[in-house]
Amino acid sequence: MTQNSHNIIAVEHEPEQSRFVVYKDGKPGGFASYVERGQSRDFNHTVVDSAFRGQGLSKPLIMQALESSHADGFSIVPTCSAVEGFIAKNPEYQDFVV
Repeated sequence: MTQNSHNIIAVEHEPEQSRFVVYKDGKPGGFASYVERGQSRDFNHTVVDSAFRGQGLSKPLIMQALESSHADGFSIVPTCSAVEGFIAKNPEYQDFVV
């Protein structure tokens, strides 16, 4: 969870829906969906709702999705361009990729 004087950002895993959801001030603001294939998670779609764009939600969403998946023993397949771009800008996550 990230918090400052203006908002609270939290990311939750919804495994039954194969996605991670980002919340701002308790309201869902976007998600990163994946398909599990053995010991890998293919992140294939990331969306931030238009009402929440430009509010810094995609970075904590993708970061938490990658870190949680890696901690659970999954390698990452970055099919989604947003996830692929995040990894390109943050090479410390490159080791998570298949």
